[in-house]
Amino acid sequence: MGECDFRLTRNAFGRLVLVTRDGTVHEGVVPVRFFPISAPDEGIGLVTVDGHEAAWIERLTDVPIGIRNLVEDELAAREFVPEIRRLRGVSSFATPSTWDVETDRGNTVFVLRGEEDIRRLGQSTLLVADSHGIQFLVRDLRKLDSASRRLLDRFL
Repeated sequence: MGECDFRLTRNAFGRLVLVTRDGTVHEGVVPVRFFPISAPDEGIGLVTVDGHEAAWIERLTDVPIGIRNLVEDELAAREFVPEIRRLRGVSSFATPSTWDVETDRGNTVFVLRGEEDIRRLGQSTLLVADSHGIQFLVRDLRKLDSASRRLLDRFL
């Protein structure tokens, strides 16, 4: 695997500790994906508690496995964006409406307040926010079954 110009460990309190090449210690750093949807394993900053970037990871696959595992564990604990695999039904085509969806984390039901809560992130990628602010990802509209696409088309 790759070389790093920093060390990353977890302290007794579960916080990440970054030690830079010059010996500067940053306790409580947080990994931040700069392109969480389009390139989730590229461009990850390790940000200090006061919001400054202390280290940069160009590609997660290029860092040693120990650091990669720490970063991935921390990101998984903080990020929760279920991916919609199928729309099982919607209560109405007027908003607010209740959506029954199948996600990569199981089936769920949520309320869509308005069409403005569906954001296009690219040609075929959507981010859908429910009434509680939970974000759901549609990674590729073209990969949804035809019934799901027909339901979504009514809101786009």
